Amino acid sequence: MVSFGLIHSMGSSLCLFLLLLSETCMASVQRHGKVEPGFEGSQMNWIDNDGHFLLSNNSDFAFGFEATNDVQLFLLVVIHLAAKKIIWTANRGSPVQNSDKFVFDDKGRVFLQKGNRTVWSPDTAGKAVSAIEMQDSGNLVLVGNEGQPIWQSFDHPTDTLLSYQNFKEGMKLESDLTNDNISYYLEIKSGNMILYAGYRTPQPYWSMKKENLKIVEKDGDPVSASIEGNSWRFYDRNKALLWQFVLSQNGDTNSTWAATLGSDGFISFTTLSDGGISQVQKQIPGDSCSSPGFCEAYYICSSNRCQCPSVLSSRPNCNTGIVSPCKDSTELVNAGDGFNYFAIEFISPSLPDTDLNGCKNSCLSNCSCLASFFKNSTGNCFLFDSVGGLQSTDGQGFAMYIKVSSSGGSDVNPGGDGGGGSKKHFPYVVIIAVSTVLVIIGLVYVGFRYSRRKKSPESPHDHTSEEDNFLESLSGMPIRFSYKDLQTATDNFSVKLGQGGFGSVYRGALPDGTQLAVKKLEGIGQGKKEFRAEVSIIGSIHHLHLVKLKGFCAEGSHRLLAYEFMANGSLDRWIFRKNREGFMLDWNTRFNIALGTAKGLSYLHEDCDAKIIHCDIKPENVLLDDNYHAKVSDFGLAKLMTREQSHVFTTLRGTRGYLAPEWITNYAISEKSDVYSYGMVLLEIIGGRKNYDPSEISEKSHFPTYAFKMMEEGKLRDLLDSRLEVDEEDERVSTAIKVAMWCIQEDMHQRPSMMKVVQMLEGLCAVPQPPTTSQMGSRFYSGFFKSISEEGTSSGPSDCNSDAYLSAVRLSGPR
Repeated sequence: MVSFGLIHSMGSSLCLFLLLLSETCMASVQRHGKVEPGFEGSQMNWIDNDGHFLLSNNSDFAFGFEATNDVQLFLLVVIHLAAKKIIWTANRGSPVQNSDKFVFDDKGRVFLQKGNRTVWSPDTAGKAVSAIEMQDSGNLVLVGNEGQPIWQSFDHPTDTLLSYQNFKEGMKLESDLTNDNISYYLEIKSGNMILYAGYRTPQPYWSMKKENLKIVEKDGDPVSASIEGNSWRFYDRNKALLWQFVLSQNGDTNSTWAATLGSDGFISFTTLSDGGISQVQKQIPGDSCSSPGFCEAYYICSSNRCQCPSVLSSRPNCNTGIVSPCKDSTELVNAGDGFNYFAIEFISPSLPDTDLNGCKNSCLSNCSCLASFFKNSTGNCFLFDSVGGLQSTDGQGFAMYIKVSSSGGSDVNPGGDGGGGSKKHFPYVVIIAVSTVLVIIGLVYVGFRYSRRKKSPESPHDHTSEEDNFLESLSGMPIRFSYKDLQTATDNFSVKLGQGGFGSVYRGALPDGTQLAVKKLEGIGQGKKEFRAEVSIIGSIHHLHLVKLKGFCAEGSHRLLAYEFMANGSLDRWIFRKNREGFMLDWNTRFNIALGTAKGLSYLHEDCDAKIIHCDIKPENVLLDDNYHAKVSDFGLAKLMTREQSHVFTTLRGTRGYLAPEWITNYAISEKSDVYSYGMVLLEIIGGRKNYDPSEISEKSHFPTYAFKMMEEGKLRDLLDSRLEVDEEDERVSTAIKVAMWCIQEDMHQRPSMMKVVQMLEGLCAVPQPPTTSQMGSRFYSGFFKSISEEGTSSGPSDCNSDAYLSAVRLSGPR
């Protein structure tokens, strides 16, 4: 006889089993059209539906999980079901396991988890999502509480565009990585659509402006493009048709087209239908040899075949043997005449009007140059710091010289002639002797020029060096303005917007109406070459919460940066208002500013090849656009300061209230120093006051110390700006305060990363109770902030560009 206890136990187990089964069944049901909050699940929940959980109403497109080449890893994608064509990917580069969850919670937050880490979350500017829609067009749309789209996949393409998807200036199509870790990109900029290879210095290889198959071509600058019917149409800002590029002569204008940028560097155009995917209808570039990806690096492409040039054929895998061009011992070898290179048509010569020896010497003297191309009939010389596939020409092409490792591998005669033994070594002896003499003469000449320049100010119109010309020719650089251009744009620097740590900022406007904020840099120690190289890195960093660098000027002694204009200025003017009446930032806006700033810093710290440490986070360096969205400015500029200037200004002035303890105690500076500064800014956003205010009563004069005291007493709400009206149930107030307390811990190891800060502010992970700081530390800092100047601004971080610091942490280099 079975006991009652056993029956009860079996019944409980059965109920639990049925409950789990019910939840699994509920999760595994495919939805059509849209899903609403309270929806979550992993690939396992929808394994019977191939991992897809949301279909468009016409069932053409699905949103869900799709296996990678590794069948145990999955991507969250939009896919065309019949064609099995992935249209868009959320977690590109960060595949998840079959047990990892996609979550659309009751608070309207959408994210994809990998274990306890969030690998994808759309930027909805802090707005809650009320529904996720899979539209019949293939567009995944997140709808806000007011019924309007607040995010859509069509605005964030990966490697594919669909019919009627508006591809606009500022967007970018990116291919999957090649075996050599190179990506190809498509974007609209400067009135053109350009394809380029993402080498260390990007190299263009096709543009719509130069495409001769357009059936409509009018003057103007296109800013958007969409595939409509059987053609790709390009429009200006007034929606006027400028260019039309026909994809197919097929009369079926209702076909859904897909334009995909592949890892071979080609854009292929196909049609999607119930019958699957069509054959490639068109491909750009049209000539296979015009893509850098058709043949491997240094291989010659001819009639769609790839062959190693004879000068490298004796080396393993047609390789130059160079590992690090600026460290290896190298030499130039003659690859012969009759060559072409895909990028030459789209860039200016590195050295115009020169001779062969000048071209070769320029490449030899620039360690990053790997190959040179010279055309005798024009005197044009092109230098490249990365090399893809080569092209042979039927007629007179370029003379090509390839830089190879002079140690290891087979002997290569730089002149291309036969001979061996002592005959092979004789030219090297002569070259070394001549080079030594030339170097000595050059050093004497440079010393003479330097002594003259010390006696007289540098002219803005000094001629640029060969190295300058080389940098100028490399694609991917921000726009280079002349000093006169920016002087005219700013009406001779008449409207001063403010003065920051690195110089004064002036308002300007370009002839096309583009608004600028032009910063005249002071105390910049680098020469033109180094300055422009660093600026090219800063200019290539693009993020919603980082101020975009539009261009620069490096002319004579002038060093200027032209940024996008931020209509609402810096954060300090809104939270430290002397006039306590009038417009005030509400709590929701303040919280979104704090979150946006955190996202910008997280990008600099986490999403670059080498982390970029800002070194000067303060309200003056957080700028606000028309909609009060936050963007971090002045990132990467610490490296441009002279070491002497950074020491002097920090010693005498400092950035009161924002320097982490390690600046004063001589500990290593890291990204955690930015975290500390961010925490101080976050406290000021919350309290609407400066962190050190001598006009307050002694208990409140040092706000961080007072904040820790209020936290101990459980009175966090007392820290909030008294003028704000905030819902008592809004958990973001206590969350923000506790996050700030974690960020300003004196022990840098206790501070969270900026990625963790973003997750805590977004509510994706809990915020534990912060530890309290030592009273000794608080007294030390309170005294320190009193001791420095009342001006309270910074002209730069203390030792961000010291030799020891830069050897440990590079300050530039976007992914």
